[in-house]
Amino acid sequence: MIAKIHEIEYRTILAVCDKEHIGKEFEDGKIFFKASEKFYNGKKITKKELEELLQQADSINLFGNKCVEIALQKQLISEKNIILIKGIKHAQIYRV
Repeated sequence: MIAKIHEIEYRTILAVCDKEHIGKEFEDGKIFFKASEKFYNGKKITKKELEELLQQADSINLFGNKCVEIALQKQLISEKNIILIKGIKHAQIYRV
């Protein structure tokens, strides 16, 4: 998994993508998704590192079955919060 932290004013956005999807484009019906290198490409992280980062960010954008499953296991999202794009899980988390 690859993670990048974006600091915008007083908010922290965590972008996480399974490594194999970085830089690729996915089209599924009316959905077009690009796993942009600019947005997602940061540093390689472990499951433990992701679990820690998930607790710290204000907003989280997850793309990939591995990283989304970790958020599910930590009960930060449920199945109804996940969309599938070409069979790949995508979820967003916002803390208010």
